Amino acid sequence: MKQKELLSIGYANTILISRIVAILAPGSSPMRRFKEETKKDGKLVDVTHGRKCRSLVLTDSGHLFLSSVQVDTLAQRLESQPAEVLDWAKEKPTSAL
Repeated sequence: MKQKELLSIGYANTILISRIVAILAPGSSPMRRFKEETKKDGKLVDVTHGRKCRSLVLTDSGHLFLSSVQVDTLAQRLESQPAEVLDWAKEKPTSAL
C-alpha cells in the first residue's frame, strides 16, 4: 500500500482514501444525532485526543471518525492527492476466475 492512499486526519491517524464516503461538519443537529446513533452502534472512532471535534469522516463500512482537523483542511489534503489515487471509484474490480 502506498502512503499516498492515506489521508491524515490528525495526531498521526490516517484513513484509506478509498474507504471515505463523506467529510462532514459536526455542528448541525442532524449530524449530532447521527454521531449519537453511530456511538450506540459501536462504530464511532474518536481521534480528537480530547480536542474539539471539527469534522466527521464517514467510511463505507459505516464507521464515523471524529477529527479535530477542519473540514476544509481535510478537503485540501484530498485535493492534493495524485489523480490515480482519487480515481479509485471509476475502476471496476476485476473478477478472479
